[in-house]
Amino acid sequence: MSPTPVVFNGKFLSANPTGVHRVAGELITHLDQLLAKDSHYAGRAWGLACPRDARAPLSVSTIRRKREGVLTWQPWEQLELPRAARNATLVNLCNLAPLTHRKSITLIHDAQVFLTPRSYSRAFLSWYRFALPRIGAAAARILTISEYSRDRLVEFGVAPRDKIRVIPNGVDHLDRVISDTGILKRLALTSGRYVIASGNAQAHKNVALLFKVFADGAMDGLTLVLAGADDRAAFTAAGLSPPAGVIFTGRVSDAALRALYEHAACLAFPSRTEGFGLPPLEAMSLGCPAIVAPCGALPEVCGEAALYAGPDDAAAWASAIRRIVDDGDLRTALKYAGVVRANRYRWSDSARKLLDIIEEIA
Repeated sequence: MSPTPVVFNGKFLSANPTGVHRVAGELITHLDQLLAKDSHYAGRAWGLACPRDARAPLSVSTIRRKREGVLTWQPWEQLELPRAARNATLVNLCNLAPLTHRKSITLIHDAQVFLTPRSYSRAFLSWYRFALPRIGAAAARILTISEYSRDRLVEFGVAPRDKIRVIPNGVDHLDRVISDTGILKRLALTSGRYVIASGNAQAHKNVALLFKVFADGAMDGLTLVLAGADDRAAFTAAGLSPPAGVIFTGRVSDAALRALYEHAACLAFPSRTEGFGLPPLEAMSLGCPAIVAPCGALPEVCGEAALYAGPDDAAAWASAIRRIVDDGDLRTALKYAGVVRANRYRWSDSARKLLDIIEEIA
């Protein structure tokens, strides 16, 4: 009898890139590299099923990429993907999966739809709250990215603890690019004189606290730079009032993001809940000190290599930023500790864990 085929859900390749999509792409490409190096896996068929509008590149050699069906997005995932993977173990890495496929492995990154409903539209909440417990019940295995997320998925009844395995994110993707320092000139930034933060207007990201900090004169001489898709209009539409002088980068390349981290005074990340917290770890990996809130998985991921400030304490954030800017010894210590901490998280290690789980189930 030939080994059961494995099919990866490639719906994410038809969407604008997000952090969740990055995780899926990194896991698949690194797992593909493991397959290419080990003939033990050659007898199993490995596929990547994509809807017809999938255009994003993904470099794989052993895993065969194939367009399936005529539908797109959710209808494709729920109606056509199950047929394409009907005799295979189906691996879904972006929270959702077909509700009718029984031999599946699904990565659910967090429980944010239960923890912070204000961050999502009513339609999004309704679908995810309906789908996640059903996906959890049907799956052969649920994966998540931190012990914190596993606890929350159990708490909200998405899946029992013994069905959930933790595969942390990697952070070494920025090692592959050459820093594009031209972004500093384009944005008129001075090295060491700006604070980088998440350009995401979702309520749980808590960027409103940073607006409060930078509206105060204590931050004179420092600029707040928000890296991400949301612009000033998006924050205003979310009921927030960015102070004058805040710079919105929009979407940037990995090369530009690397430069922004490397030349920032620090990263400020006051999120109230995170399933993992990739931006602080990205910054730390490049020697950028991180200040984070002691919330969600952030203490689990950052450990003692970051500074902490309460998510409602603007004065504590202002003080922490000033300490890093003004205290060279502290900054050097945080840079070293951050790099050491980030080196624990490698995509190849995460892909190996995923491969072991696939082999267990398939």
